[in-house]
Amino acid sequence: MSATGEELCPLCLRPLGDGSNVDRHHLVPKSEGGRQTVRMHRICHRKIHSLFDERELARNFADMERLRAHPEIRRFVEWVRRRPPEFHARTEPTRTQRQRRRGRRC
Repeated sequence: MSATGEELCPLCLRPLGDGSNVDRHHLVPKSEGGRQTVRMHRICHRKIHSLFDERELARNFADMERLRAHPEIRRFVEWVRRRPPEFHARTEPTRTQRQRRRGRRC
């Protein structure tokens, strides 16, 4: 919670606002047995899943401190903190994701 009592996104630490751009993120993905969720901005949630697969999230990034420490997430958080809480933009796929998609189409 912020000093004003607003709920904060656990990744970027901006207020969640009215909840229109809020998702629930499983700290350990459901496919890996996770149940606990946290509310976060949709753009933050999508950024996490654009970088890591579910197994990697479960093994290495099951808490926000570890996620925020990752260099790509750190750069993203620095960028998104300059945006208003309701900001949302399309999350571009990573190079690895683009390669996977091309491989499936072949």
